[in-house]
Amino acid sequence: MSVRRSIPFVLALFAALGLSGCRVDMHDQPKYEPLEKSTFWPDGSSARPLPAHTVARGQVHADTVYYTGFGPDNKPVAKIPMKVTAATLARGQDDFNTFCSPCHDRAGTGEGMVVRRGYKQPPTYHQDRLRQAPDGYFFDVMTHGFGQMPSYAAQVPVRDRWAIVAYIRALQLSQHAPLSSLTPEERQKAEAAGPLPEKLNDTTKEPSPGGWPPATPPSEAAPESESPNR
Repeated sequence: MSVRRSIPFVLALFAALGLSGCRVDMHDQPKYEPLEKSTFWPDGSSARPLPAHTVARGQVHADTVYYTGFGPDNKPVAKIPMKVTAATLARGQDDFNTFCSPCHDRAGTGEGMVVRRGYKQPPTYHQDRLRQAPDGYFFDVMTHGFGQMPSYAAQVPVRDRWAIVAYIRALQLSQHAPLSSLTPEERQKAEAAGPLPEKLNDTTKEPSPGGWPPATPPSEAAPESESPNR
């Protein structure tokens, strides 16, 4: 066989070998596409519900206080159920400035930029009612929303919500610190600037409606314009 006559044969052989490797098993798998109808299940749905009593990986929320902000008595817990460090406060400040300050402003007085443009004003964090509110209350409001404020559970993870609570407490202390918390040097500097009230820098803008818990639920005691805190 001459070389010229063997060329078509060689090309055909290579083509056959190449075609034998072109399989579509990985491209056309026996699987259901999202929302595709099933002929196997009686209800015709290819998306199946989770078996009873199963929990997805990473979704074991056994610590109900940590994940809900409520104690065994079904009341908001008084304190944050995790260790608060400088890193926690830094994280809380970052998230607060991102998600909360548009309404509450960076000082927590409720005069954020969207409020200045017509959104209903939330209450200042520096009023007695919210200074006396338990930590779990703030966490629950962030989780489920309140009044005009929507839930932020989808945007802010559980740990970061507690970090925001810690930062809210830092904001409140910054505007309502007791004189007893100052060192002698700090008190001397403060007194040099002028007479000191019983509480430093008290920016309460409205009279206290009483201690915590309120006589009626917040949803009944406060109008929608007083949507609480993020």
